[in-house]
Amino acid sequence: MFAFKNVLYFQAGLGALANMFLLCFYIFIFIGHRPKPTDLISCQLTFIHMMMFLTGGDLLLTDIFATLSIENDVKCKATFYISRVTRGLSICTTCLLSVFQAVTISPNTSMLANFKPKLKKYMTYVFLCIWSFNLSYSSNRFFYVHGFTNVSENNQMQVTESCSLFPMNYIIRGLMLTVSICRDVFLVGIMMTTSTYMVIILCRHQRQCKHLHSISHLRASPEKRATQAILLLVIFFVIMYWVDFIISSTSVLLWMYDPVILRVQKFVMYAFPTITPLVQISSDNRIIIMLKNMHSKHHQSFF
Repeated sequence: MFAFKNVLYFQAGLGALANMFLLCFYIFIFIGHRPKPTDLISCQLTFIHMMMFLTGGDLLLTDIFATLSIENDVKCKATFYISRVTRGLSICTTCLLSVFQAVTISPNTSMLANFKPKLKKYMTYVFLCIWSFNLSYSSNRFFYVHGFTNVSENNQMQVTESCSLFPMNYIIRGLMLTVSICRDVFLVGIMMTTSTYMVIILCRHQRQCKHLHSISHLRASPEKRATQAILLLVIFFVIMYWVDFIISSTSVLLWMYDPVILRVQKFVMYAFPTITPLVQISSDNRIIIMLKNMHSKHHQSFF
């Protein structure tokens, strides 16, 4: 158990550092350079993942709360609410990134090409809708999350050392689970559809490149690399998200949360925000060029 806890700490530390680096890079791009169309979505996804690590229950925000003279009940409500909001924002933003990239690489002769001029125009409204829905939908945590009182008569389900979930009406519990499943199935369905579409586009492009000059292939490679990275993230997200959802839903329905299962769920839930920045960093030419320039300047100054 102690060894697995160290694994969680390492995972959280690696993910937090990678997301912090990526967030600083996007801020640098927005201030002094011309950002890509997907940079705004990727920047928001990076910020959301940073918040996920802060509210992970194993580091940072929980440790900060422990040093403040705030009631344990308030700490638990705030931590669980922010954690649930960021979890919902993560799937919504990942879906938006997949849709945006599918529209971006679509041929001018396709139906999706008609949406290209409208993407940037309505981006702010889409962000507003995503945040509003998740902030409001996750507000139920204020009613059912409390500080752990160590009283068995309340039939509370302890999920951390100091926080627990209190029983809710079966109808309300079933309704919440139904809404969550409908939302997740809808968003994952969109991600799988756009991913399939992007794979078809990439295969067509690959066949065309065999008959064209190598320069055309080089010009298309950055966009192709970005699309492949998003495809990898979407596939990985779908796998990790549904494993996490099955564990979480089973625990709530059975009203039982084993400490070992809780740690496994945390590892699965934070696998995606840990892998995402690493994939984005390795697939973005701008970051690779920036790191090479920094290395060359450091090497020159050393000599």
